[in-house]
Amino acid sequence: MTNRLGLAPGLVVQEIGWDGDVDENVRVSIEDAIDGELVEDAVEAVDLVLLWWRDDDGDLVDGLVDSLTDLTDSGYIWLLTPKVGRPGYVDAADLAEAVSTAGLAQTTTSSTVSPEWAATKLVRPKGTRR
Repeated sequence: MTNRLGLAPGLVVQEIGWDGDVDENVRVSIEDAIDGELVEDAVEAVDLVLLWWRDDDGDLVDGLVDSLTDLTDSGYIWLLTPKVGRPGYVDAADLAEAVSTAGLAQTTTSSTVSPEWAATKLVRPKGTRR
């Protein structure tokens, strides 16, 4: 699982949106892969944001923009949302619209990260070439 997330020892990973419903196995395997703990309040720029998001968490655009606050320019977001049919499921069209509105781009989606959660990798778009 952690190979699909692109994790390596030494990465600083900020976790946002933790609640009792998150997949603890995902959290533990990320901590194992980075050889460190997930941070809640960043005191330095982070390489990756792990964002747990449910439909009733509010405005996804705001959540994504807030996730960029401590992220390095080359950093990325793994957005975890409940799978179809699970409480808090986020419709794919709503997710795509929010990602675009927040100025991000989807690169990878994985439904095998967790039995209950799907993961979507979000990055800042590369500059356009002329």
